[in-house]
Amino acid sequence: MVYELSHAERMQYKRLQDAAYQDGEDAVTNLQAALALAGMTLPSLCNDGPVASHGFVRLGGCNAAFANRLAEVIAAGADALQYQR
Repeated sequence: MVYELSHAERMQYKRLQDAAYQDGEDAVTNLQAALALAGMTLPSLCNDGPVASHGFVRLGGCNAAFANRLAEVIAAGADALQYQR
């Protein structure tokens, strides 16, 4: 026997999926802006749609030099945050 969702359940699921998709879009925008401040771009950065009702961001591949530079920027930001506390 297969359970069929009620109309209310389908609408709730759609709202959750829509919110998760928007969360992914917002995260992509925020990450692009943060990377731009560091003069960096991940061309394959994109919203990969909702996964299990959560936003999901695909970061994509990058070369080792870019990954190392990204690690430096993240570490510097983490150090700055620690210093603020």
